[in-house]
Parts: sequence; C-alpha cells; structure tokens
Amino acid sequence: MKGGIRTVEINLIFKIAAVGILITILGQVLKHSGREEHAFLISLAGLILVLSWIVPYIYELFEMIQKLFGL
Repeated sequence: MKGGIRTVEINLIFKIAAVGILITILGQVLKHSGREEHAFLISLAGLILVLSWIVPYIYELFEMIQKLFGL
C-alpha cells in the first residue's frame, strides 16, 4: 500500500513541476509580447490549479496531527 502512495506523491511532484515550467514559459512569452495582465492571469490560474491538487494532502496532514495529539 505504501508503494502506491509514494507513486501518487511522486506523480504529483512531477505534475507540479510540469505546471511550473509551462507557466514560466507562457509568462515570459506573454510579458515579452506586452501582455503583462495575461501573464498574471496565467500565473494565478497555475497557482489555483496546484493548490487544488495540494489541499487534500494538507487536510490529511491536519487530520493526522489532530489524531496524534488527541485534539
């Protein structure tokens, strides 16, 4: 079971890295073409996408801490 969890975590890291690279490239292209507003919106969309992937893991972490300390 732990092997499956590790695979998901590694895949998530690769997804986040891919989104970061893509957003960076798109942002630079848009900034050089004079569309700073679009570059900002692309960056914001990338941030929201990555946060939507990470929030369940953060929730799980807080649940684990709550069980650990018996809160």
